[in-house]
Amino acid sequence: MSTSTQIKRLVIVEDQTAIREMLAEILRFDPSYKIVGECGDGKLACDMLLDLKPDVVVLDARLPGLSGVDILRRVAKQLKSTRIIIFSGYESPALVREMLEAGAHGFVEKTAGLVELKKGLESVANGGTYFGPGIAALLRNVVANTSPATGTDLLTDREREILKLVAESHSTKEIALKLSISVKTVDNHRTNLMRKLNLHDVASLTRYALEIGLIDHRAQTW
Repeated sequence: MSTSTQIKRLVIVEDQTAIREMLAEILRFDPSYKIVGECGDGKLACDMLLDLKPDVVVLDARLPGLSGVDILRRVAKQLKSTRIIIFSGYESPALVREMLEAGAHGFVEKTAGLVELKKGLESVANGGTYFGPGIAALLRNVVANTSPATGTDLLTDREREILKLVAESHSTKEIALKLSISVKTVDNHRTNLMRKLNLHDVASLTRYALEIGLIDHRAQTW
């Protein structure tokens, strides 16, 4: 049987139960796929993907526990043959760039609809790439934009942790306790990530963390 006709083992990672169940119901009628897992939590999804090693994943960008970007960063190098398409209701040049740099093979916005997702899924599952109509326009900006504020690939894992905690309104002392490091070390990391991102206050850092899906807008009150 050729690669293009093999049944693909599929995992759906989506925190909105109705959308996840709808996707599963629709894709169960497609003989190209066998759904082997469904999950709505980022941390659980990460463990599921490493355990099941699926052929293809439909991944939301924003999830409780771990963001889609964080999941990609943790699994992409270990699951080199797994193909991943992002299906997200939120998109921005920074988020698209983050996802692609972390290892995504395609990105379809939820407003594009399920027909568009199925087209993208077929392309990605069979070794190609695919971008929904809205994402294609954003990609031109992603490629052209050389601002430091879109380059979180320059951040270390520790700086990303601190960015997330700062955006979640934790104080420097609280961050130090959570990460078991000194207050001075937290301050040094925060100074470095502000310099790299060219952002100079907590509000800007929080907006940026929201933009790239590092934190969930539903947890924010401002």
